Amino acid sequence: MDFRTIVTLPDMPFQISYQDRLFSFGSCFSEHIGNKLTQAFFQITPSPFGILYNPASIARSLSILQSDKLFGQSDLFFHNDLWHSPLHHGDFSASSTDGCLERINSRLIAARTAFSSTGIMLITFGTAWVYEQDGEIVSNCHKLPANRFTRRRLTIDEIIKLFENIPVKTIFTVSPIRHWKDGAHENQLSKSILLLAIEEICRRNPNCAYFPSYEIVLDELRDYRFYTEDMLHPNATAINYIWQRFGEAFFSQETRLAQTELEQLRRDLSHKPLHPDTAACRNFQVQTMRKAEELQQKYPWLTITEQFTSMG
Repeated sequence: MDFRTIVTLPDMPFQISYQDRLFSFGSCFSEHIGNKLTQAFFQITPSPFGILYNPASIARSLSILQSDKLFGQSDLFFHNDLWHSPLHHGDFSASSTDGCLERINSRLIAARTAFSSTGIMLITFGTAWVYEQDGEIVSNCHKLPANRFTRRRLTIDEIIKLFENIPVKTIFTVSPIRHWKDGAHENQLSKSILLLAIEEICRRNPNCAYFPSYEIVLDELRDYRFYTEDMLHPNATAINYIWQRFGEAFFSQETRLAQTELEQLRRDLSHKPLHPDTAACRNFQVQTMRKAEELQQKYPWLTITEQFTSMG
């Protein structure tokens, strides 16, 4: 007997190969999949705005990325001894305006270069709820008092309009992480709005695809053993399983064979020897370096040996 329900993966309109340059936006779930792609030597650039949860903030960050805007002091505010940007995650905050702006603009400039050659985007929506300040949706409240914001839920039509003009192939997902502070019912309404909006975006644009990570976690992994201690976030086992299903959906047989070789190399590169001064350890390092060089020749579009050097 089969004691679980399996989510059937739809036929995707395109596949991901190692030659593709990828770009990711969205919630921390997008970051998890992005990290898996990086560890498997795919060419992926994370959002220069950090973790973003709502579709409006993701769309605005995408618009800024495609403009020539740089951030200045007037774009920041001071709170709790730090300078913050309302459009960026707290990772960009700093004790000085110069420090904050350096983090923001250096990442933005580098990301623009990467985005110019990007062929596929990964976008993960986390919530339809947004916070507005002076009529503008902020990406992060940075623990400012709640009475400074107006809280509302985006509509399906608003989200669809935000993503009318998508410049490249795009994979949409909905984060399986529940926003429990909204309440159980409100969280479900929020996720439903996101799902319906993505359905219509993909219907209108044949270069868009939906990957059912939300359904996989809620239906296939319907057990709290797949969650962290807060009972809200998928744990490492769940993330590994979603990564496996992601590969089933988007990787060709050729890509999966390369992935197997490269992930083994990653494990070898990450190996921490118990006795680093032994001949056996030195031989293992030489063999790993030789394997990296061979794979670099086999897959010339990768930067395996550079990563080996940086890790060494």
